Amino acid sequence: MRGRILFINPNRSVACGDGIAAALAPFRVPGVPALEVVSLAEGPPAISSWADWFAAAGPILACIAREEATTDAFVIACASDPALAAAREATPRPVFGMFSSAVAQALALAASFGVIALVRASVARHALALRQMGAERQLAAEIPLDVGMETLLDPVAARARMVEAGREIAAAGAGAIVLGCAGMAHHAEAVEQATGLPVVEPAQAAAAAALARVLPARMAAMGRAAE
Repeated sequence: MRGRILFINPNRSVACGDGIAAALAPFRVPGVPALEVVSLAEGPPAISSWADWFAAAGPILACIAREEATTDAFVIACASDPALAAAREATPRPVFGMFSSAVAQALALAASFGVIALVRASVARHALALRQMGAERQLAAEIPLDVGMETLLDPVAARARMVEAGREIAAAGAGAIVLGCAGMAHHAEAVEQATGLPVVEPAQAAAAAALARVLPARMAAMGRAAE
């Protein structure tokens, strides 16, 4: 009953892809679909601008076309959800966006939420996703770190700024915090401890949503095969 859920990291940062894979470790248990991560060599170095966001669409769609036959569901593994609508149009397989999955989980935990963004330019892309979800009014605050990916991925370098941003969000009245970049997973526990608020890591939120969709379908298929 294994199956496969593919997380598409649309940038070419192997370190970012490794961070996504590490965040998914708690979901790798016997009997559930494999959670695999691919970083696109033809993608931009990071999704830092609208130009990067649009440039990622072609490589994402090409990856889906290559992998569709052996994949039960796809996850766009970037917290700006690039090409999400196009990907859903391109395949009958379920496609999940990490950011929209994280927001949905945050709203299941609290009436309002805040977002820690990587850079100021991310805020506008997140605003677009929130408008499409109808969740913009539940956003209490969004705080950009304005640091590079290398700094963010360092276990220590960005920790103080992450905690400070989390405290600003808590002070704004949020009931949950969404990590607005796939490279923030290793800071989640520190932010949660510092703020006392639930912190939603987007790769894990998307994994939970994808598994909730794929597992029942797989079990139903097994039941039909056994008849």
